[in-house]
Amino acid sequence: MHWKEPQTISHKLQADYPMDNLCIKCKGKGMCGKPCKILNKFIDNAPKPKLHFSGKSAPELFVGRIGYPYINSGILTPQDNDNVSNFATAEEWSKSNFSIANVLRLRGQLIYGKSKSHIKIDDRLKSVTKELALSSKPVSTEIFLKRKPTMEFTPDSVFRPMTNPAPIKKAILEENVKVSKKVDYLTSDYDVKATDALKELYKSNTKVDHLQKLLSIGLLGKKIRRRMVPTRWSITATDDTISKQHLEKIRFYPEINQIMLFSGNFVGNYIEALLLPGYFTFDAIEAWKAGNFYVGDKTVISQDYESFKGRTKYASNITGGYYAMRLPLTEYLEKIKRQATVFIFREIRAEYYAPLGVGVVRETARRTFKNEPKYFDSIDDAIKNMQTRIDINMEDIRKESWVLNNYGKQKSLNQFF
Repeated sequence: MHWKEPQTISHKLQADYPMDNLCIKCKGKGMCGKPCKILNKFIDNAPKPKLHFSGKSAPELFVGRIGYPYINSGILTPQDNDNVSNFATAEEWSKSNFSIANVLRLRGQLIYGKSKSHIKIDDRLKSVTKELALSSKPVSTEIFLKRKPTMEFTPDSVFRPMTNPAPIKKAILEENVKVSKKVDYLTSDYDVKATDALKELYKSNTKVDHLQKLLSIGLLGKKIRRRMVPTRWSITATDDTISKQHLEKIRFYPEINQIMLFSGNFVGNYIEALLLPGYFTFDAIEAWKAGNFYVGDKTVISQDYESFKGRTKYASNITGGYYAMRLPLTEYLEKIKRQATVFIFREIRAEYYAPLGVGVVRETARRTFKNEPKYFDSIDDAIKNMQTRIDINMEDIRKESWVLNNYGKQKSLNQFF
């Protein structure tokens, strides 16, 4: 996998960058020195810097990748406002129907206490972070920093925004963590592969964000092979692993018998999911609309797909969003015990002005499949209906779709082997 390095944002003027199309190049990095509505949300809600404080951790942890196997990892915790701990994940944002501004306000109140450690060697801080990772509820934690936090935030399309970083001296748990029996069993006594542990925990209704955290902090897998996994890798690995496990059963289910169209949206992300009778095939297209300052004045379209036999390479065009959309799809197909040929389109509009992590894509897709589907007699009718909610010309998108250009050409299962 090839990942882009997350960039730290500073509100200081960066005078050595040209001013033409600066928003496109900047993406919130503060290059022009003018007020940025993303950064200002963090500045307005930033806590007063302290070296020592107590707050309820979400619990939320982050494991970096730079310098691997010696990497930065640490704890994100509110310094003053315990209510922040109640809204740590995209799932909670979606349930509460948060706006981007509200999410940024909450994220701006977090302190990221970090330190460098080896992925396989335990130390005192890592022991605390492991206990926090086990907990399914907020835990009161006393934090001691080496230096006061700096006013910065890290934007990324994969993980949630992180703010106010500072080197951490130590962390002390002020109460016992609450750990479910299944999590306790699979992270301590049960020596099993990480993929099998993820499967068992998911079946026991452990939330996806919690699974990602357990994998990232090094609590899953055969004991001799356990190690910390960078957060961005653990997020996609969890989405990928669970959806693959669903597909092991879905590929043997009967096909749906009619054309179904699901629609949904959240914070500027609009998803249309078209399910067609046929063997499981998944085709995903996302389009960043012109006018969004991530792409400038030209719409950018990306596409990845897989046939019945699945992918052998990472979805390098859509990246983490591909797996974040595939998981809710397989959750739905597993629920109805059917398989289908699927085309999913995600339109990202200018209103999605700050990156909130790939969890937003997952929750938008989940919202989509919770809505009632529409039924159609033809693909043409379904595409016309999509167009009533989508700004981009769907005929242009249709030309880019592997499924819509190949549907009906598969005559037997044999071609997939």
